[in-house]
This record gives sequence, structure tokens and C-alpha cells, in this order.
Amino acid sequence: MPAPTRNFAVIGLGTFGATVAKELFRFGDYVVGLDTDERAVTAVADLVSHAVIADARDEAALREAGVGDCDVALIAIGEELEANVLATINARMLGVPTIWAKAMSRTHHLILSKIGAERVILPEEEVGLQVAQVLHNPRMRSYLSLGNGFYVVNFLVPETIDSKRLSALGFGESFELRCLGVMRGTDFIGTAVEDPELATGDKLKILGKRTELRDFAASL
Repeated sequence: MPAPTRNFAVIGLGTFGATVAKELFRFGDYVVGLDTDERAVTAVADLVSHAVIADARDEAALREAGVGDCDVALIAIGEELEANVLATINARMLGVPTIWAKAMSRTHHLILSKIGAERVILPEEEVGLQVAQVLHNPRMRSYLSLGNGFYVVNFLVPETIDSKRLSALGFGESFELRCLGVMRGTDFIGTAVEDPELATGDKLKILGKRTELRDFAASL
């Protein structure tokens, strides 16, 4: 079943905010996008449900735009610290159940957490960590942190294990890792239960801790 649609307010339509707003709208969600810059609002006007020129520091302006009726507010304002913080406070005052906010520094992160943001994002830092992981290990196509030290990675099968069965890689035995599945192009070809034969270029979706993932990569 498709996920139920929700109402989102994206406050700040720079590159980050506009990308999130357009993608949520593409998923079928209701999205109201707000910014003080008329050009930024015009750029997404046909790509979100409702685009508004509004100052997020003004609680009344956010109320009039319908932010208080949204399930989630993403505060994506970039360089203006005051506007970012006040937008977060205003969204909370309007009763938005869930607030995500973009931070520019660790100190800013702490402030946003204290004033009611459920999730604080440091986009450049998070992307930087992912890029470093992929650069360090070219076989790792992407990774996702699940918290508590666990990650899910997309691992590219090298020639050294071409034609081997998935069960031969030692998941759960030599390595405290779990393979969630194997992709070949856009096709899902199986899990450890089916024990598929691997081919160079397949992608393994692996769950585990960083040290185990690193040791597994080194073993190949």
C-alpha cells in the first residue's frame, strides 16, 4: 500500500529546501513552500502545492500561510540564524506536531534542539561523512546511518567474489553482519534464504557496525 499523504511546510527555499519541497510534492504529499525571496518562491510555484512569499519571523504570516495546519515543518533557512531560530519557535507556537530544522553549526544544532526541533540536520556535514566513506572504500556505493552505531550500506560486488554464493561470505559467522538482499541492476535477486550466486557489479545491502563493515571490505 502507498504511504498516506501528509501536509508539509518547507520554510526556506534555497537549494536544500527547494529540493526537499519538490521531492515531497512528487511523492504526492501536500507541500506549502515559503520564502522571503520572490524569485525562490516563483521557481517552485508550479512544483509544490502552494508557494508563499512570507517572513518566517512573523508568526501571523506563517499562520495565514497555513503552517499551523501542517503535520511537519522543515525549517530550511540557511545563513540567517535569527530567522531560522524564530521560524522554529513560531512553528512550535502554531502547534506543528513535528519540526525538522537545518543547522549551520554544532552550537546552532544545540539551540534548535533546545527550542523544540525533533530532528536537526547538518546537511554539509552529513553529506561530507557519506562522501568520505565512499571515497575511502570505492566498493561502497552509499550508506545510511540508523543510529546506535549501525549502518546500512550498498556494497558493490568485486571480481574477487564473482560466482560465489552469498552464504560463502561469512555473514553471521566471520562477520557480525546481515545481508538484507542482493540487487542486480534494478532487479532484486534474493537474500541469504535463497542464497543467490553473485556476479561482479551486484549490490549487497548490508546491515552492521562500521568496524565489521570495514573488516568485511578489507577481507575482499
